Amino acid sequence: MTRHGSDRPARLSEAELARAQAAARRLHAEFDDEDSGDWAGAQRDSLTDEPGGVRLQKVLAAAGVGSRRHCEELIGAGRVEVDGEVVRRFGARVDPQRQVIRVDGRRIPASSDLVYLALNKPAQVLTAMSDSRGRTTMADLLGSTAERLFHVGRLDYDTEGLVLLTNDGELAHRLTHPRFGVPKTYLAEVTGQVPRGLSRQLLTGIDLDDGVASADKFRVIEQVGGRALVEITLHEGRKHIVRRMLAAAGHPVTRLVRTQVGPIVLGSLQPGVTRPLSTREVGELYAAVGL
Repeated sequence: MTRHGSDRPARLSEAELARAQAAARRLHAEFDDEDSGDWAGAQRDSLTDEPGGVRLQKVLAAAGVGSRRHCEELIGAGRVEVDGEVVRRFGARVDPQRQVIRVDGRRIPASSDLVYLALNKPAQVLTAMSDSRGRTTMADLLGSTAERLFHVGRLDYDTEGLVLLTNDGELAHRLTHPRFGVPKTYLAEVTGQVPRGLSRQLLTGIDLDDGVASADKFRVIEQVGGRALVEITLHEGRKHIVRRMLAAAGHPVTRLVRTQVGPIVLGSLQPGVTRPLSTREVGELYAAVGL
């Protein structure tokens, strides 16, 4: 718009300027916010935004994938999927409680309500949240978070080592169900000289009173005098299975420690201590059971 007799544009009134600024803010809010980063070159997709949902890069950052800028780079590179669809919009709104989000094909724990912990259970602690006989339980180690968590698999009262805890019921179910065959690794101190043929015997199968049990892997770590330290991996879940197998083979267990469940390792975690699983570790657990 120009004034008569002049090529200079007319100045906006204060009311017109305010309206223009409000319109710009509305457009800005539609496509960006303080979390969204640079929209240059962003592409559209067919994913429907969830009403009241959270911006995708904010969900990824909250899940520990990386900084929001890094998460935007992942989205822009086509490395993020929501419910099986590649999403390239930085501002796509999703429901992390309901939708499945994957980065590089691996599912991430997007819901803020879900808890994933590793515990190093000491000996003489019951793998339960209560005990009528007054024995120490995992609830005594976990405190106030215990009542809402499932433990993934049991360890004998005198067996030490890795226990996974979560309130993700579907993951817990699959990790414990024999159909998914999640392997577990143990270090066992046994009595007696271990013969060379023991490995073949355990891998082939040991006859027990409730059927044949076989190991996936077995090796001798060290052997000193009348004892040996061995490592055994199996996906069996029967009660006392490691102790029973080794005893049936003529090598009773004097100490047993579970060092690994699927992709999760005990590492340097101290007895009685818990730690949260990383985003990568939870993604590996999902992958191990086909989630």
